Amino acid sequence: MILAKKSQTRDVYDAVADPTRRELLRLLADVEELPLHQLTVHFQMGRTAVSKHLAILKEAGLVTDRKVGRETRYRLNPTPLKQIQDWVAFYSKFWSTNMLRLNQLLEEEEE
Repeated sequence: MILAKKSQTRDVYDAVADPTRRELLRLLADVEELPLHQLTVHFQMGRTAVSKHLAILKEAGLVTDRKVGRETRYRLNPTPLKQIQDWVAFYSKFWSTNMLRLNQLLEEEEE
């Protein structure tokens, strides 16, 4: 039996737009996985609010979770971040190319 892979239901850019969610991703990048109560201590908000942020990250495919007893543990899935890396790389190349052109124009103007 082949299981279809669940598609992302939330845009990765939308998910990382919030500073709290970016911090959650950073925290999860430093460890293999963390339970909700260990993530919550890093924020000035309750477990419910942190849980809602984690749900958004999960919808975007950036976080996976698993139950261990009564506890839910969260883990970073960095694969969707490749979309952002590719987008930034494109504009990094764009700006580098334009800066080279500007330098060439300035050098030609000096001559």
